[in-house]
Amino acid sequence: MSTVAVTRLIEAPVVTVWRVFTDLPRRREWLSTVTRVDMLTQGPFGRGTVWRETRTMADGGEVTEEFRVRECAIPERFVVASPGLGADYRMTYSFTPVIEGRHRGGTMVTVVQDGSPTAPAGRLLALVFGGLAARTVEGALRRDLDDLAAAA
Repeated sequence: MSTVAVTRLIEAPVVTVWRVFTDLPRRREWLSTVTRVDMLTQGPFGRGTVWRETRTMADGGEVTEEFRVRECAIPERFVVASPGLGADYRMTYSFTPVIEGRHRGGTMVTVVQDGSPTAPAGRLLALVFGGLAARTVEGALRRDLDDLAAAA
């Protein structure tokens, strides 16, 4: 299993950051790599919400992934899971209000991605590209949080 964690300060209140981040149909408006979002469930964001997201990759290709909300504590935290190619992963998003100091009123957003190989090919890729894959994931997560900060 590999884990990547990224934290970013966003100069907006937790409720605003949460609202922007969990408005799934509008993700393509503010996430720079998202080209399409297909909702697979109805209703408000919460446990059981499922959607498919298509993103442009660094090489210009596209990848479509399906996400399912496994846990949700509004507006503090949620966990999504996604089966990948040769690996499954889950991401835990935490939204913590900044209550003191010069960034008071802002939000610390942390995302932790855990991945587990599910097939021999996934285990081999993890061994061969482990460090590179972690840096690639970290860069993508940072870009998403930067986009979130700009939108919130």
